[in-house]
Amino acid sequence: MVAPPVAPESPELPARRRRLSRPVLLRMALAVAGGVLVYLSFPPRPLWFLAPVGFALLAQVIFERRARAGFGYGVLFGLGFMVPLLRWTGEFVGLIAWLPLALACALMISIGTTAMAAVSRVPGWPLWAACLWVADEALRGVFPFGGFTWGKVAFGQPEGWFLPLASLGGAPLVSFAVVLTGFGLFWILKNWKLGVPLVVAPLLIGFVVPVGVDPSAGTVTVAAIQGNVPRAGLDFNAQRRAVLDNHAKRTLQLADDVAAGKVKQPDIVIWPENSSDIDPFRNRDAAAVIDAAADAIKAPIAVGAVVVDRGDGLPRNTVVLWEPGKGPTDTYTKRKLQPFGETMPMRSFFRLFTSTVDRAGVFQPGSDPDGFVMGPAKVAIDTCYEVAFDSVVRDTVTAGATIIAIPTNNATFGYTEMTYQQLSMSRVRAVEHGRAVVVAATSGVSAIVEPDGSVTQKTGLFEPGALVATLPLRSQTTLATWLGAWPEWVLTAAGLVALALGFTRRRKDSNGAAA
Repeated sequence: MVAPPVAPESPELPARRRRLSRPVLLRMALAVAGGVLVYLSFPPRPLWFLAPVGFALLAQVIFERRARAGFGYGVLFGLGFMVPLLRWTGEFVGLIAWLPLALACALMISIGTTAMAAVSRVPGWPLWAACLWVADEALRGVFPFGGFTWGKVAFGQPEGWFLPLASLGGAPLVSFAVVLTGFGLFWILKNWKLGVPLVVAPLLIGFVVPVGVDPSAGTVTVAAIQGNVPRAGLDFNAQRRAVLDNHAKRTLQLADDVAAGKVKQPDIVIWPENSSDIDPFRNRDAAAVIDAAADAIKAPIAVGAVVVDRGDGLPRNTVVLWEPGKGPTDTYTKRKLQPFGETMPMRSFFRLFTSTVDRAGVFQPGSDPDGFVMGPAKVAIDTCYEVAFDSVVRDTVTAGATIIAIPTNNATFGYTEMTYQQLSMSRVRAVEHGRAVVVAATSGVSAIVEPDGSVTQKTGLFEPGALVATLPLRSQTTLATWLGAWPEWVLTAAGLVALALGFTRRRKDSNGAAA
């Protein structure tokens, strides 16, 4: 048989294809732009209002699209958000950490946007889609490698009207309100009578919610010491004795200022994480230096130290309570360890790509959330990475804390935005739990945060300093602390129910079309 002649391609077809591709390219550009706007809403920029605009663009590109389109546009949105946000992860180890992590986070975000597209024909879509965003953040909080919560939308809102909502439902409620406002902005174009309340209600509620700041359990004068490090980078602690001496020296200087009447006598002193990478339980010289500092300042010091366990010989990231005239009297061991830093998941696999993975530690986690009794205060200790996790901070507060301390070490990340992003988390936690927060960093930024999330003092980067402030001690339990994870669970459940309804609706529509 002779094959039939092939009809020549219509000269109009390429033009038609080009016309069809233009909206797709525009949506792709809008997805990336939306992610970039959400990134720009994060500190150190006080542009919190850009986040809802970014989510309005996301709504534009995924509403009434197929689930696979929601996935693709979600990846682009996630990359626009996460690639610049996580630039700090590659400051000293290069692209091998930064770009794969950003891609992994973008893929996790795309799970949520896929679900949002699937429910976009369910009545009340903006509400359910915002619930699904919270569900996606909850998933990112536990998977992979124990979760990576950097990029939680609430953490970009320390300057905004949404922040007081943290005292009602924690970080998940703040994220929900921001995303709902953004989707409401988009919905105004569809139905302004429904869209306007979705925009106005979260902002108005956040604006009028009172945040308690009264010193119901008294006051405490606290000093946060920033001793600085010899150099930025992965080798910041190559001269570990220099780091310890820097913090002791700055404490002795503060003691001189107290004696001269320049500053108030502190009741408690907070040193940063890794301020003594020399184990003071094994090294008498290190113990002597800390003893001298505590005796001079006449106050207990919370000392961030690397302590080697006498049983298994493995290190612990530990905060040691060091009291004048007594020495070490209590310890807190960091419970949430940083993967690819303090620990190395799948070390053999990642070693195939770079030997840098062997610089990651073999630290062992603690299990006790109880902090320290220091002078008149019960101090919650949430070390560095721990501040990013809702349940970890809540556990330390419900153990009876009247103030929160965040000892941290950001020297590895140089002059990047990482330290400002972490400070914003501390500000959210202050409002969430109604507690003043003291951030003590080796190289900055150290800060004093009031219970309403405002920063009253802070240091610069890579310069020694001492912050002294009298802060309220508070014993009240905020609604967010009392509810714990319930707001996140309820919002997640609502999103999943809507997702089930969305699949049911699509199946009925498909069956009707087939009939």
